[in-house]
Amino acid sequence: MTEIRFYHLLHTALDRALPQLLERTRSRDWRAVVMARSPERVEALNGLLWTYSNDSFLPHGCAADGHAADQPVWLTETDENPNGATVLFLTDGAVSSRIGAFDLTCEMFDGNDDEAVAAARDRWREYLAAGHHLTYWQQSDRGAWEKKAEANAAEATDGA
Repeated sequence: MTEIRFYHLLHTALDRALPQLLERTRSRDWRAVVMARSPERVEALNGLLWTYSNDSFLPHGCAADGHAADQPVWLTETDENPNGATVLFLTDGAVSSRIGAFDLTCEMFDGNDDEAVAAARDRWREYLAAGHHLTYWQQSDRGAWEKKAEANAAEATDGA
């Protein structure tokens, strides 16, 4: 089953947190797909990843760039995996029907948005019922990620 990590953004916006998590992903030589909800958001993330830091480079591309198979990080609004990624990042409430095609899925949601929090809770229940291993990460006041919860389907059914 796919490991699914929920990243509850409280003190850092997605635009600051996503590049950091993608750098960690790339440091392990993993390939990633970042799924957003619109072509405009993909374009914004594409620009962000070119400019977020003067000290590092995060190779990536999107449909406008082409050559998907050559891109270690692929940005898309489409439920796809054209670069053979093992990690999926879901942003802005994007949902995928292909969770099982990835080793790891990272659900990133804005903790200051009540609708985003409610939707994340619904997805947690759905993923748990589907048998995935789940972890919940919340930002500390300093922006560091702290694991606050962990669940899997076996534990959920043991208590029933």
